[in-house]
Amino acid sequence: MKQARNPEYRKELIIYIIVTVVIGAALLFVDYRCTIAVCVIGAALTVLHYIFARKRYKKIAELSASIDSILHGQQDVLISENNEGELSILNSEIHKMTVRLKEQTDLLTSDKIRLTEAIEDIFHQLRTPLTSMNLVVSLLTDESLTYERRLQLTHELKRQLERIQWLVETLLKMSKIDAGTALFRKEQVPLKELLKEATEPFLITLELKGVDLELSAGEGYLECDRSWIGEALANLIKNCMEHTPAGGRIKVSCEDTALSTNITIEDSGEGFSEADLPYVFERFYKGSNSSPGSIGIGLAFSRMIITAQNGTITAENSREGGARFRIKFYKSIV
Repeated sequence: MKQARNPEYRKELIIYIIVTVVIGAALLFVDYRCTIAVCVIGAALTVLHYIFARKRYKKIAELSASIDSILHGQQDVLISENNEGELSILNSEIHKMTVRLKEQTDLLTSDKIRLTEAIEDIFHQLRTPLTSMNLVVSLLTDESLTYERRLQLTHELKRQLERIQWLVETLLKMSKIDAGTALFRKEQVPLKELLKEATEPFLITLELKGVDLELSAGEGYLECDRSWIGEALANLIKNCMEHTPAGGRIKVSCEDTALSTNITIEDSGEGFSEADLPYVFERFYKGSNSSPGSIGIGLAFSRMIITAQNGTITAENSREGGARFRIKFYKSIV
């Protein structure tokens, strides 16, 4: 009798017996037959209590065994349904817990896989410039190098170092956004100033390349973090600049509406391949039209910044064939 070892059950049984004895003893002064009836009824109730308690504790034991199996890593445990009130509620809560635990386990497994893939991608991206740097350093040790050749190799070494620095800094910023620790300050930024600051670093390169830059912004404002959004827009403009041929055009325009602020960036380059369009914002994805030095995180980084500040971004090909980015920042509704 496992129930007899249960202190709660023993307590209930003792109370039943005491109540029966007390009532029977009290009725003994009235009529002994009443005492016998009370004892019989008390015994019957005690037996019924034992049967129902046994059934209830059996269900609890089954639930305990199921929880123990789940805690030991068994995923396909089926928890039986119960019709009783408290047990039904307990069963429902345990079922929710098991579902949540499975979701968290799957999420952790998925995160581990993504982390492993990200580390592999980062190593691959760092290996190329590091290999080039090792080669440049070995060439610089040659004492017979001319001043012009040594200067050329030094510039190449500096370029590779800047590439690694940009990659590391960008990955750190992306990890902050992933972890939810990035701080975004809200301020009202004039659209004209925002576009001017985003395009300013590329003005000389665009002029040397003969690419015409068209800016069109109204008198509206965007509530955002000026620095982060400026970096996101700069990455998109840089992407357009790299894919726009000499004599081409890059157009950046803004439209301020009651519900959102829309920014469109487009170029007159070769555009996106239809096969690449669904993946252009994925990390380390390099499409068929990517430049040789592309790492594949610029567009992904821009999307992370934009979506973290209540925005959306899509990529498409314009009618003329060039690439077009549509950005929409939704305004807060009071």
